[in-house]
Amino acid sequence: MRIALCSTIVPFVSGGARNIVEWLQAMLERDGHQVERIYLPELDSPQLLFKQLAAFRWIDLEAADRIICFRPQSHLIPHPNKVLWFIHHIRPFYDLWGTEYGLEDNAANRGIKSALLAVDNNALREARSIFTNSKVVAKRLETFNGVDSEVLYPPVFNADRYHSREFNDEIVCICRLEHHKRQHLLIEALPLTKSPVRLRLCGAGSAMGYPDYLRRIIGERNLGDRIILDNRWISEEEKVDLLADCLAAAYIPLDEDSYGYPSVEASHANKAILTTWDSGGVLELIEDGFNGLVSEPTPQALADAMDRLYMDRALAKRMGKNSAVRLGDLNISWSHVLDRLLS
Repeated sequence: MRIALCSTIVPFVSGGARNIVEWLQAMLERDGHQVERIYLPELDSPQLLFKQLAAFRWIDLEAADRIICFRPQSHLIPHPNKVLWFIHHIRPFYDLWGTEYGLEDNAANRGIKSALLAVDNNALREARSIFTNSKVVAKRLETFNGVDSEVLYPPVFNADRYHSREFNDEIVCICRLEHHKRQHLLIEALPLTKSPVRLRLCGAGSAMGYPDYLRRIIGERNLGDRIILDNRWISEEEKVDLLADCLAAAYIPLDEDSYGYPSVEASHANKAILTTWDSGGVLELIEDGFNGLVSEPTPQALADAMDRLYMDRALAKRMGKNSAVRLGDLNISWSHVLDRLLS
């Protein structure tokens, strides 16, 4: 089958939105399909929004037998055999509207919001089938757009690379350095711990403001000897090694769309995951006390959870083993993904 994988990117920013496309391409090609990957740049700017949307409606992919669309607004591409693996809305106009991460509630933005909803509703109903990456996103589609979808959890690529080797003193957090990923809460928690637990934060962001802020609070709290802030995209080999040796992994975004690849990678490495009750899709993977700890989103509660992981290594190891079990419980596998997307 000739399949076009269609999505959008923020130029020079990597992350899960690219991984889901590129890893699926590799798996489809391994299965014998001919695959083209189509990316267009997309920024959540009200001034650019409709110019970007118009560009998608002009794309001609009739040469493809099927197109699979991911990040917005790729679902606007017209095709008679369009399947969506919908990973999020343009959130400032949807679930983030009225929050600190949304847009100003003024007449101009309300007009754009209304028009965007109409455009999205039309494009969503063109799809042959709609899958989402989490129950959180499925609920948003039902609430905002009135459409049903099927949850299809994304796996990681070459999962057998990950393994557990030891349990050192570090809790690692490997993801983009962005304010809504809330690495600052982990830093603020560390001075409140009673154990000598350490932190390692790895990743890059779309701008330097937040990484600079993290460096500043590390310095203000004299935590330089207990925190490694690695502001770059580490290699896959480095990631495998860090997860093999760490005490546990942390992933505490605010109301994330899905469980996040960092959580799945840590699960394949047989490591427990520390998260918070307001982290969104992560809670579909993590069961408190079984394969990780679910904390209140406060520095003190996170400090208590970090101490618990450090001081009870038997618990950390037991939850780590259960992390791999949980992946099987949720049927997170490429064979399941290909079966559903190609049905």
